[in-house]
Amino acid sequence: MSAFDLTVLSGYRRFLQASAGALLPLEAALVDAGVAKYFPDWPERARSAAIAVDLDRLGREAHATVSVQPLTRSGVIGTMYVLEGSRLGAKFLLKAVADAADPRIGQAAAYLSHGAGKRLWQSFLAKLASQEGCDEDEAIAAARSAFAAFERAADRA
Repeated sequence: MSAFDLTVLSGYRRFLQASAGALLPLEAALVDAGVAKYFPDWPERARSAAIAVDLDRLGREAHATVSVQPLTRSGVIGTMYVLEGSRLGAKFLLKAVADAADPRIGQAAAYLSHGAGKRLWQSFLAKLASQEGCDEDEAIAAARSAFAAFERAADRA
């Protein structure tokens, strides 16, 4: 994802399209696996709608571009680790967006700013620490798979 220039409209659009390409199927897999049973605040965490709004503002549609495997309970934890952790990186990416000369870029930052100020990472870590019966190897494999989904989506953008 670091190859995308977020300060120019074409680069930012491609970044959002690549992000949506992986985010949409990953969030769909989480929903199919019953993520709300483990994370009752899932509606606050889900970002598919935010990225769709951003892309719409930039004249594009959000599309899934990669496929992902169904998730187990441990797979939900590993996938959530990746998605929730990406919020930490989003803080730094927002700085690049703020430096963009084109105001349309800054007006399409719902995805990057989603959940700001809500302590979602901290609450995720607390939930992670309380998980019993989670297969650590399976969670790690799911996290690697989620990272790979973003990589594949970026390669296609």
